[in-house]
Amino acid sequence: MMAPLPKILPRRKRAPLTRSEVMARIRSRDTKPEILTGAAVHALGFRFRKHVASLPGNPDLANKHRRWAIFVHGCFWHSHDGCRLASDPKSNRGYWTEKLERNRLRDASKIAALSASGFDVLVVWECEVRDGAKLQRALRKFFKLRSRRAN
Repeated sequence: MMAPLPKILPRRKRAPLTRSEVMARIRSRDTKPEILTGAAVHALGFRFRKHVASLPGNPDLANKHRRWAIFVHGCFWHSHDGCRLASDPKSNRGYWTEKLERNRLRDASKIAALSASGFDVLVVWECEVRDGAKLQRALRKFFKLRSRRAN
């Protein structure tokens, strides 16, 4: 016989999460924006692999044969210019400013490396994924431009 599961208190009666606990819950792979973007690309009829380690920057979605890659960036983590989701941290500013700048520089170098090796690269932002129509427009435009270049 199984032991009963412990009762989980309602959120208002539990102690608030520590900063460490909050940060530990943030995933780097298979996030909701990635899953939604993958579903939208698949619905357009394109096939891909996820997190292709053999390509610079481990693109979130990529097709090595067709030579395209898509990165799904979180607005905060990749400092999306002009986006309300890309807030400036209020505490420990020195650390966060440097970290977010390193993220931007690394993103730019990985995208440049992919482009130099003949890949078409699209960056999809978290705020675009939240608006399904924006995501669809961005994906259709990307794949339409690719098909024009191929002809």
